[in-house]
Amino acid sequence: MGTNFVGLAVAAAYQLGLRDYDVNLAYQAVRKNELGWENRLKGSGKMDTKVFLKLGYVPQVENGSNYVSDTTGSSFSASHTLEYSFSAFAAAQMARGLGNTADYKMFMNYSNGWRKLLNPANKLIQPKTEIGEFIKDFDPYQAWRGFQEGNAKQYTYYVPHNPAALIGALGNGQFNETLDGIFNDAQKNGFGGGKSIDAFAGINAVYNHGNQPSLHISWLFNFSRQPWLTQKWTRMICDQFYGTEPIHGYGYGQDEDQGQLGSWYVLASLGLFDVKGFTDLRPIVEFGSPAFEKARISLGDKKVLVIETKNNSKENVYVQSLTFNGRKIQNCWLYRDELMKGGKLVFTMGNEPNRSWGTSVPPPSAQ
Repeated sequence: MGTNFVGLAVAAAYQLGLRDYDVNLAYQAVRKNELGWENRLKGSGKMDTKVFLKLGYVPQVENGSNYVSDTTGSSFSASHTLEYSFSAFAAAQMARGLGNTADYKMFMNYSNGWRKLLNPANKLIQPKTEIGEFIKDFDPYQAWRGFQEGNAKQYTYYVPHNPAALIGALGNGQFNETLDGIFNDAQKNGFGGGKSIDAFAGINAVYNHGNQPSLHISWLFNFSRQPWLTQKWTRMICDQFYGTEPIHGYGYGQDEDQGQLGSWYVLASLGLFDVKGFTDLRPIVEFGSPAFEKARISLGDKKVLVIETKNNSKENVYVQSLTFNGRKIQNCWLYRDELMKGGKLVFTMGNEPNRSWGTSVPPPSAQ
């Protein structure tokens, strides 16, 4: 949001095997985008990189109604800290792939910037001042103060690069109950800003599927060993947030940048996703609740992935079992390179959760 994820996209392309270019030059560009704070052109994002590198987080800067992002901090300090933590993780994984251990360790350290803003008292991401104090008069539903196009309720879950650490920090016992409650509340308002016709209708809500910061959250239950809640809520969002009538396409209030809301639907309706955007050293694919009885995906090199769903219906949203090329899959994820070999995924669905499927080995978090 208002920063710069170009380096993350380049790093992800590298991890996907797209390497028909000068890889070392590409890495230097990724590295400079994370570390190069000098002479940044206005509009290029990451204008507050210098202070992030110094403190490990971006401090809150407030200047009345004027929004600021410069070498001293930002009006959107918390959301910038979270995004820089994620992009640092992506750079770390690319460095590791290239055998650059020193850079890997450096960037992994920066990827923990989110921890500096997690308030143990309220278990929320909360902006800090330059001297390390949490800001006063904090309203977790307030947008635009520390959070760009969102609020603390939404952005607290923006640690896609290390869900296990976030779950542990928020409390293993409480994480699922709290997050499930958030989706129950969000459903009452159509998982966004209700029927208000405004691109930012849901930015003060507890969850907002109408904007990018929230789009990964429903997939975090796979990491917290309750994948049936990912299955439930991703299918509910597909069925209720999205529509076919002209005014209800991608929700009512939504901000469809770069087709991300539409692409989320495509992936979720196939029962596939990755919260890290394929930035892992060995990327994975999570499983959700496929909406179609059969889908065919061309993978290139004449390879095809077929997704079949047995016993599927509007009520049968829960995975009972899964096979890949006849082999039983007990996890709610697979490595992407396995799926890219092609073949057939077969989901068997039911109307009640199978609480023993997909729970033993959660998807990898920090690699």
